[in-house]
Amino acid sequence: MNYFRSVVFGLLLVLAFNATAFPAESRFIDHSLLVAPEYPCTWPSYPFPKFQIMHQDKVGPSSPYNVDTLLIDGNTGTQLDVPPHSVARPELNREKSGPLGLAYTDRIEPWQFGGEACVIDVRDLLDQAPNGVSPLVKREHVQRFEDRHRQLRFGDVVLFRSDYSDRYYRPLPAGNRYIVDILDRKAPGYPNPDPDCMEFIATRKVMTLGTDSASMGPLPTLAEPTHYAGLKHGMIWTESATNLGDIPSTGAFYCLLGPKHKDGPYGEGRAFSITGGSLPERLIDACRNKRAVDLSPTLSADYPLTDPGVQTGSHRQAYLKIDFLYAEYLDLWHHGHLMDSMAGTHLVPPSYSLPPDDKPVQYSPEIRGWLEQYETQYGKRGSSTMTTEQVPLSWTCGEARVFDVRFLVGSTPARQWPASPEITVEHIQEFEAKHGELAADEILILQTGHIDRHFRSRPNDTALWQDPLYGKSEGWPALRADAVIYLKSKGIRCVATDAPNLGGVDPRKALHTYWALGSNNMVGVEYLYNVGNIPTNQRPYFLFAAVKIRDCHGGPGRAIVLYGNRESSSKTD
Repeated sequence: MNYFRSVVFGLLLVLAFNATAFPAESRFIDHSLLVAPEYPCTWPSYPFPKFQIMHQDKVGPSSPYNVDTLLIDGNTGTQLDVPPHSVARPELNREKSGPLGLAYTDRIEPWQFGGEACVIDVRDLLDQAPNGVSPLVKREHVQRFEDRHRQLRFGDVVLFRSDYSDRYYRPLPAGNRYIVDILDRKAPGYPNPDPDCMEFIATRKVMTLGTDSASMGPLPTLAEPTHYAGLKHGMIWTESATNLGDIPSTGAFYCLLGPKHKDGPYGEGRAFSITGGSLPERLIDACRNKRAVDLSPTLSADYPLTDPGVQTGSHRQAYLKIDFLYAEYLDLWHHGHLMDSMAGTHLVPPSYSLPPDDKPVQYSPEIRGWLEQYETQYGKRGSSTMTTEQVPLSWTCGEARVFDVRFLVGSTPARQWPASPEITVEHIQEFEAKHGELAADEILILQTGHIDRHFRSRPNDTALWQDPLYGKSEGWPALRADAVIYLKSKGIRCVATDAPNLGGVDPRKALHTYWALGSNNMVGVEYLYNVGNIPTNQRPYFLFAAVKIRDCHGGPGRAIVLYGNRESSSKTD
């Protein structure tokens, strides 16, 4: 018996040593609600638009791609609020006017989107109020957290956990309990902080908050006072988060990223956290010290954000701003957007170019020929049902490796246009020989410089898409299909580019590239900019997240890079 106890004790010591010597791997946790028409994902009051996804085209005779159009506004699903939601513009000279009335979603600095999650447990308040009324989170609840853990500080993300979304976000009609039943005074409201609680948190210099209920404002009368109490200090926050119980009270990295709409007082987004290992501490430190680079251009109807096509009628849905409700005090319109799911910075999931199964596809004769060429060169084209909401967040976040391919610009003869310079396996191997081999799960970012050079408003917008597609100028550097397969062999799951797309302007070669990506269970992130400002010698970490839309074959989102300081970088490297 003593021998047995000794063996058990020895095993426990070994396990304890290994747990210390080899810290747990980092884990991504999704805090975003699923966006789908049958869920209560939009604010239900008139005239807020109801979310719609329209499958404009699908893999078949008319298209080799699955193409979606979205009708979406910023109050959809898990979402971001910024100061102009309640702070009026300075030139209006109103009581609530100030410079922060111009801090729209496209102007918030990227470091403010993330930080250390500080989860304040207010589950004891859930449903503890009359119908139509919200239980109030008070400063005492924040002080209770501080007594148990530590004092809040700049760089924290305060998250109010009531488990409200976890319990009540359900398909309709059961999902009416999420918002509708409260507004109709059939059920208690969701727990939320009162204005005094917001003022107290402001004394701690906290700039980012979140709640797992439908809004950061108690019903029926304190929603706007609470909003203004926090937003006037420059705070931003997440509304309609979920799964906050899956992260510790402190120590996790939390982030909310969403499409960069011009002049948005709020916006749809994707919230997630990272726990375990050393990565959370590293990213928290970057946000706390404002070491961040924004990689997404601003979305505006004045800019060329979607593929205009070559043949008449082949264009994708143009990005349109839709005003639906005028806010007199703020002198602004609440607005949503009608947009292609690949407008601006976006995700390319495997299902974008692949059929859902291995049944024969009735392609057009031209596409059947291209498929025969592809399968002769690269093997059988695959199938996939992996739409945007199924792509793991860990696939689109990782150590950033920037491959400058601008040396290819100007390498195609004008007589061959429309054509794109091709990024080959040999080019990637030369990059590895100079800068070190690519490692599994790194994010390879192709720096073409194309969007930086040509992102211009109308009428000077043709150089980005139209001129290359019509053969009036050279196309942007594009990734060849065999290069995709090589990257898969290195363990790369995600390739990003600061060009309009990864495939280039030749439709056959582009389709081969997308077939190679999808068939190898890889994803793309397209339409970045500002890649040249990534400090490649300071351990840059790439973060991208697409809005969690069910059955979407694209995915609008936001990309940023967080990086270390030079001292820590030199010690690590």
